[in-house]
Amino acid sequence: MKYDIFGMGNALVDLVYEVSDEFLNQNKVEKGVMSLVEEDRQVSLLNLLKGKETEKACGGSAANTIIAANHLGSSSFYSCRVANDTLGDFYKTDLESEGIEHSLKVREAGTTGTCLVMTTPDADRTMNTFLGATSQFNENNVDWDALKKSKWLYIEGYLVAAPDAFQACLKAQKFAKENNIKVAFTFSDPGIVTAFRSQMEELVSNGLDLVFANEDEARAFTDEETIDEACFKLKEQVKAFAITLGRKGCLVYDGANHFIQEGRIVEAIDTNGAGDMFAGSFLHQLIRTDDYRLAAQWGVRFSSQIVQKYGPRLDKRVMEEIKKDLQD
Repeated sequence: MKYDIFGMGNALVDLVYEVSDEFLNQNKVEKGVMSLVEEDRQVSLLNLLKGKETEKACGGSAANTIIAANHLGSSSFYSCRVANDTLGDFYKTDLESEGIEHSLKVREAGTTGTCLVMTTPDADRTMNTFLGATSQFNENNVDWDALKKSKWLYIEGYLVAAPDAFQACLKAQKFAKENNIKVAFTFSDPGIVTAFRSQMEELVSNGLDLVFANEDEARAFTDEETIDEACFKLKEQVKAFAITLGRKGCLVYDGANHFIQEGRIVEAIDTNGAGDMFAGSFLHQLIRTDDYRLAAQWGVRFSSQIVQKYGPRLDKRVMEEIKKDLQD
């Protein structure tokens, strides 16, 4: 196989700012969730933040995940959609600088999507997303030849919000199963799970080898009040899952047994990208060892590191140091 992971997801330029709770309240931004917004709303908020220090990077949840896996040594491909504009140029160049092959050889006119990531002093992250060109993601943006040469298909849950993108997900899932490619899916956001439950349920019922979720997403999907009840129900629906529990670590079901991998005590300043980093490092190790306990250890270690800095990426040198430590 040429690729370890074939990712499908939104292509958004991440714009990360530190803000106060007062800023969110004054501008009626719902804290702690991802909200889809129109372009004029995004421009208005960005104008209010003009002059503040920002971090800019090619993003989208699945992009962050496969970049993390790539930094650890996995070979990755990303199918996505951006416009033929300045931000689209930036996205393509940044993706290539991270060593990721992609489906952006042809780009159409339009506006590339942005994700305004606002982090507050309590390390919570709030996202306002203008989808732009990625809202037109469809099966023509999927490189089927590259997918056929991959070990795993990784689907971002945010894609279910757009009809054409959802159909592309279903087709890719079917294609993967026909070609003995394992399928991983991330719920992405509790709001998306609630709003697009039927789409999520269809993907799950079609068969998934691995599901990533956080505690809120797992409870939202199963409509259960406790994580134990949610896990019991998920076991009946998917082959395996990894549920992140914040500082408590993660709860993993490997298809036969479930266990908790304890978290690490760190001072978190930004949780943006923690779940993506967890999934990327977890998948990287799982592909190499088929050991869910070892994969969970890697996921917890790397995700606990990312929350100690701003932004969804870790420096490659830092990742190599952690990787060496884990392997010793």
